[in-house]
Amino acid sequence: MNISVFLSYPKPYVKRQQLFIDQLSRYLIGRGFEPRTLGVTDYDVDAPLTAIRRLLLESNGLLCIAFRRSMINDGIVKPKSDIGEPETNLSGVWLSSPYCQIEPAMAFQLGLPVLIFREKGVLEEGILEKGVLGTYMPEFDLTKSVNAYFKSMEFMQMLGRWEGYVRKVVEKKGNPPQLF
Repeated sequence: MNISVFLSYPKPYVKRQQLFIDQLSRYLIGRGFEPRTLGVTDYDVDAPLTAIRRLLLESNGLLCIAFRRSMINDGIVKPKSDIGEPETNLSGVWLSSPYCQIEPAMAFQLGLPVLIFREKGVLEEGILEKGVLGTYMPEFDLTKSVNAYFKSMEFMQMLGRWEGYVRKVVEKKGNPPQLF
């Protein structure tokens, strides 16, 4: 029986994003995991947050892929601040889906192992900032070979570490609570 994990990602809109997900899913299945994604492998008629929570409770970890989704052609953070806050230019920056913030945060609150891969160019903000979860956040570049990235030391080490945490969750879920 494969180990259930929540695979979170915005719906791919370019072929290289779909290739990344397909290859990642095959990798996970080959390692004994069952990647589950709301609206792809699992469906629910409840409100999205209820459905996400239900799937997270059935999962042993969360792997999030923060793909590029919305591009800001011309943008400014804190425009015309009157209290001395500096403006920041956001032109040419990408955003991912808000669910790439919501689902990992919910998994973290449940105590599940969380690993986020961020596509190059996606705004480092909120849970997508390096260090917010306390672990290194890998960044991948879809203009380069997907196959090469999946063979890279970065990918192998980060996924291997996360995998160890997920297997520990499975082991601990089977043990009774300890009172001492």
